[in-house]
Amino acid sequence: LRDCQQADIKYLSEWKQWKRTSSKSLKKVLNEVKELSSYLELWRHDIHSIEGKFGTGIQSYFSFLRFLVLLSFIIFILMFSFVTLPSIISKYGIFNSSFAKIPPKNVELHCTIYKPSGNKGLTYFYTYLKDLLSGTGFLEVTSLFYGYYTIDAAWLSILRYNLPLAYLLATFAYLALSLLWIIKRSVEGFKQNLVHGEDQFQSYCNKVFAGWDFCITDPNAARLKHRSLQYELQTDLEEERLKRKIAERTMKEKLRIYSLRIFINIIAIAVLSGCFYSIYRATVFSQENSNDISNMNFQANLLVQYLPSMVITLANFIAPQIFSFLIRFEDYSPAFEIRLTLMRCIFVRLANIGVLLFSLWSQISYCATDECKACGYNYKLYPCWETEVGQEMYKLMIFDFIIILAVTLFVDFPRKLLVTHCSCKPVQWCGLQEFGISDNVLEIIYGQTICWIGTFFSPLLPAIATIKYFIIFYIKKISLMHTCKPAARPVRASSSNFFFLVVLLIGLVLAFIPLGISIAHIPSSKACGPFRSFNTSWAVVPDTILELPTGLQQVLYGIASEAFAVPFFMVICLIMFYFIALAGAHKRVVEQLREQLVMESRDKLFLIRKITEAQRH
Repeated sequence: LRDCQQADIKYLSEWKQWKRTSSKSLKKVLNEVKELSSYLELWRHDIHSIEGKFGTGIQSYFSFLRFLVLLSFIIFILMFSFVTLPSIISKYGIFNSSFAKIPPKNVELHCTIYKPSGNKGLTYFYTYLKDLLSGTGFLEVTSLFYGYYTIDAAWLSILRYNLPLAYLLATFAYLALSLLWIIKRSVEGFKQNLVHGEDQFQSYCNKVFAGWDFCITDPNAARLKHRSLQYELQTDLEEERLKRKIAERTMKEKLRIYSLRIFINIIAIAVLSGCFYSIYRATVFSQENSNDISNMNFQANLLVQYLPSMVITLANFIAPQIFSFLIRFEDYSPAFEIRLTLMRCIFVRLANIGVLLFSLWSQISYCATDECKACGYNYKLYPCWETEVGQEMYKLMIFDFIIILAVTLFVDFPRKLLVTHCSCKPVQWCGLQEFGISDNVLEIIYGQTICWIGTFFSPLLPAIATIKYFIIFYIKKISLMHTCKPAARPVRASSSNFFFLVVLLIGLVLAFIPLGISIAHIPSSKACGPFRSFNTSWAVVPDTILELPTGLQQVLYGIASEAFAVPFFMVICLIMFYFIALAGAHKRVVEQLREQLVMESRDKLFLIRKITEAQRH
């Protein structure tokens, strides 16, 4: 074939010869770069090792964690480059830069007073520790929180940098980037789901005849690949066993199982209700008593101040344990167990954040005096309410990390030591723990949702999230290798990966709601932040549009009008229906081709039998 191609090249023009040669060279370079980049992939060897020892289900969790590390790091780079760095450069006069502060117009003087609680003079060590855990004191006046960014415009030489607009656009950019990246990975997972949704016999054939990678030459890599294929086949056999068991159920067994599931779901709803009510009562009590320091000492006031975060963290820890225990009695498949447990727990964790933010907003928006109404928010309790919300998100992030670390050190490792060195029947009955995929995935999805919400109020929060995930990877890896046993019921990675991304997408969509309310509805603080001169954070957009040329203004207003939106929506719907119809047609073609392959294999078997019979005669 190569000789034929070389012979054909002689009869081509020089331009076509150069085009074909350059195309081959470019393809070769891209393949080499792709191969090299695979070696530079973060935690590549560690994740392959985990896959070989514990199967693709647990490997999917660590791959998902790696994805969130990269996502948080890119969000940090985005916010640091367009928000934090210009502020630092202009404040310290680097590169002949300067800044401008425009005082708010038509605003009462009492609304512009903000005195951060920074530490002044001699302070004790435990004060710094408290500030580090809560984001108050010396951290409150740093670039970690919204209140630091009080610049209206930064001048880099002769260029004017509109920081309020950059702050808002960077927020939209990291949300859009997260949405597109998650959708892209979800589509890849959906394709894998379609492949694994094929006929089970065909799936076995693919693993037996096409599952081995003949490029493997290292014995350790070969051993890991053997184990990976073994876990995949175990998963298939377990699913087949469950399907057969479900098909063989009698009416009496079905009634028993469905009754038990209804009862367990009632218990799950009761647990959810208890968590929501506890968080609501804790938040109300904290808001009413956190500033009343006359009747309590310093430690008691600190406990009251952090009560919502503690109750939320406790609810997030206890509820998944209850759900993981209850799911064992419902007799579902391993993959569906993970999905149902995740859906139950996600309501707890994300609704907890919603209850906290709702309680804060109700306190921020509560105005009983004319002075307060002139500001638009409760300026006495929250002179810079964005920083206050950022501190709450910061505390949730830190407390969540402390709980993960404490559970590993004070629960998982002692349990391993007891099971290994103690022969008591109760201890041996408990045994080594299995690695709970749903619980661990929920922890990092919860942390990422906090990161998405909190980045607007704390621009450097993604850096903390990146460091947190990086440490969690090694904590979970050590815990998995030394304190856990392989799952008794293997889980398929393809379905898990897709569902993890769907749950993460739910967290992102829910993060849009509080951010949208904060940006477009609640009046911005007049004493701090880049939006001091605007009624709301969104007001910077129409103000910037008014500075543009008249023709460009009319184009933008036309795009935002109903006359453009309605036809655009109809066109999008038509395109969507077209692709749905195209996908249905492709699916029918695939089914026909699959039937044709089956018929051809039967024809070959028939011919082989005829030839064998002819040879015998």
